[in-house]
Amino acid sequence: MDGHTVQLLSMSTLAAPAANGQAERLAAALATLNDQQRAAVEHGVGLLADDHRPLLVIAGAGSGKTATLAHRVAHLIAQGADPQRLLLLTFSRRAAQEMSRRAGHVLARVLGLKSGSPPELPWAGTFHGIGARLLRQYATQIGLQENFTIHDRGDAEDLMGLVRHQLGLSSSNRRFPQKGTCLSIYSRVVNTRASLAEVVGEAFPWCGEWEPELKRLFGAYVDAKQQQQVLDYDDLLLYWAEMVADPVLGRAVGERFDHVLVDEYQDTNRLQSAILLALKPDGRGLAVVGDDAQSIYSFRGATVRNILDFPGQFAQATPAGPVPVSARVVTLERNYRSTPPILDVSNAVIAASAERHAKTLWTDRPSAGRPQLVLVPDEAHQACWVADRVLAHREGGLALKSQAVLFRTSTHSAPLELELARRNIPFVKYGGLKFLEASHVKDMLAVLRFAQNPRGRMAGFRVTQLIPGIGPATATRLLDAMDQAADPQAAVRDFVPPATAQVEWARFAQSYEALRQPALAWPADMDLVLRWYLPHLERLHDDADLRRGDVEQLARLAAGYGSRERFLTELTLDPPEATSDRPGPPLLDEDYLILSTIHSAKGQEWTSVHVLNVVDGCLPADVAHGAHALEEERRLLYVAMTRARDHLHLLVPQRFYVTQQAARGDRHLYAGRTRFIPASDVHRFEQVTWPPPPPRAPAVPPPAATIDLLSRMRASWK
Repeated sequence: MDGHTVQLLSMSTLAAPAANGQAERLAAALATLNDQQRAAVEHGVGLLADDHRPLLVIAGAGSGKTATLAHRVAHLIAQGADPQRLLLLTFSRRAAQEMSRRAGHVLARVLGLKSGSPPELPWAGTFHGIGARLLRQYATQIGLQENFTIHDRGDAEDLMGLVRHQLGLSSSNRRFPQKGTCLSIYSRVVNTRASLAEVVGEAFPWCGEWEPELKRLFGAYVDAKQQQQVLDYDDLLLYWAEMVADPVLGRAVGERFDHVLVDEYQDTNRLQSAILLALKPDGRGLAVVGDDAQSIYSFRGATVRNILDFPGQFAQATPAGPVPVSARVVTLERNYRSTPPILDVSNAVIAASAERHAKTLWTDRPSAGRPQLVLVPDEAHQACWVADRVLAHREGGLALKSQAVLFRTSTHSAPLELELARRNIPFVKYGGLKFLEASHVKDMLAVLRFAQNPRGRMAGFRVTQLIPGIGPATATRLLDAMDQAADPQAAVRDFVPPATAQVEWARFAQSYEALRQPALAWPADMDLVLRWYLPHLERLHDDADLRRGDVEQLARLAAGYGSRERFLTELTLDPPEATSDRPGPPLLDEDYLILSTIHSAKGQEWTSVHVLNVVDGCLPADVAHGAHALEEERRLLYVAMTRARDHLHLLVPQRFYVTQQAARGDRHLYAGRTRFIPASDVHRFEQVTWPPPPPRAPAVPPPAATIDLLSRMRASWK
């Protein structure tokens, strides 16, 4: 990163448009874009440099959003923008890396670079990652210590549970929310900037009677985090927002960046919107890209209002007072993914939205036939039809990996999974045990966190209890001693453990002392932790050989980071997907079908897409109440439909079984086609009924009655 950054900075000095044929190369790069993409790329740059309004790019599904944003980044730098003063915010680290890579390739072509790695952007990352980085830089100015640690979701839940217990809420005679629910309520309050009463009333109504206790719990939770110098995931945004809300600090941070670009703006929450408005209150240099029709993450605190209201949120300060600044809106409507019939039905679904940025997706791709609306009797027939169609596509030359089955909720795929297994059709379902949720990985990271921040009680509590002979009471005694000591390291050195733990305690204290040495060069820390932890891994787990691969992989990952603090921060903010604990045998097949929830499928595309249970009660879900919730369900169906390139199949079972509310029996519901596809739009689909009705048998006169059963029934009551 550092080498590439230096290279990028030196290249920016060569960006005079007329130098060495650069103007021609820039024109050639922009010639690959359509008119709307080019308008977004050139806004406020070059010929349009007098227009410094904020920019909103409404990028329809499959409209080349990433290419547009990457070309804008490259164009800005090629025209002389300082890459050190360009901030790119995305929603995953992988997206930031991909955006930086693509912008680097475009810039390398424009500047005529022939060899070497493409330059990288020094300030490209996720909201949470950039927030963590800025908070460390300004830590002393906002009352934090520079060595603060970051709790992942599991650690945050554990701390919430500990505080809950300390307040006596775990021993209530009435049902008090569990720690996970409490953290969800707290997180929603922080990210939506709504009051506790509003959040509880809207999303957790059964917790309404506990509002005073929840408020007291959250206050104690914040106190505990501050005492231990830890931040949770939500704090990275909250502290950043509060920091830039200060007039002096906000101006200082905002002036660090001439340009701020944001991807997937429809997925931001109110806290993230507040950060952007504080960084660029007049909108100058701010460009956001997104699609209100794909806003589907309200359960995480995101709000579609951010992108709908964006054009009118800015004002320029003048001696006479603030003057409103209206954002420029550029709409990308040309779709490069799907066929015209798929876009036709998708446009029809989203056109009925109550409020949206108007757009109509179009394409000049050749058609592969109309999307199918498939009526089946029940979920079992649905599974059979999908399996048949998947195999038919495969025999027609379509790899399984290029086909996907999407569903509203993970449980909806259960009958299909059984059918696929019966037919020996391999598949991958998005999910599995997350890397940071595995106990052995959490143990390793806890040792590093405890060494990084001796005040972190959750890490210390976990680590010390790995030592045989030390339980919760002894661990608490140690942590209390460390809290009261001026030098926590000395408290570890002087601690007297129970007699049964003395040998193992001495080994831990020696390792801890070494980990706290300032001269220790990373990643030597990881080698120390491995040597200390591996004997405990062997003792604690029967499948230690399998788990050893994870901790050794963790050590290899560590070598790619410059410091212990950076490693812990990045791993918490962007964890690997899964561990060797993933259930089931390893997938060794040549090909496999993709199964995914619609939420997990966002941003993906496949040649053929099947959408299960397109009926009221599933899409929209039966728990979706109120206009806002129903509108998000409509957008969810739109996202599912626009994942398809050539083939789209919507499955409509007339009957589906309910297993979540009823543990026994065969409770089922009859449902009609989703309300989002009204009768007036059905003609846009090829309608299929499966299995087809059997041919009508020739009329045969009924046989004469052999017994008078009707008379017997009447006589039985006389």
